[in-house]
Amino acid sequence: MFTQTWKKYLPVIVILLKRSAGSEQKLSMNHTDFERATGGRKIKFSFTQLQLNKGRINSEIKQAAVAKELADLLREDAVTKKLIAGQYLEFSLSNDFQLSIKNNTPLAEATVEAES
Repeated sequence: MFTQTWKKYLPVIVILLKRSAGSEQKLSMNHTDFERATGGRKIKFSFTQLQLNKGRINSEIKQAAVAKELADLLREDAVTKKLIAGQYLEFSLSNDFQLSIKNNTPLAEATVEAES
């Protein structure tokens, strides 16, 4: 349902993933893109704590469809798959359609990944 919407924002998300090593990154998105994807159905768009650890989703936290589809797209895309492979990332989407990306990778791991 949201895959096409996420694909629209994927090039910017790639840039933000690269920058996330330095600080938390935010992306403001257009709410109409998401509303069109639902076909008029009422659905909760916001989510918190979408955690990807080395490309694997944290299954302990139940995620909304919009979050699951973002995770699936990040794991399927060749470029983002490499970017998230050795990272511990946390994503959230606020009610005002602002995507936050936090890189919580421990510094020792981040240094080893950068050197290889």
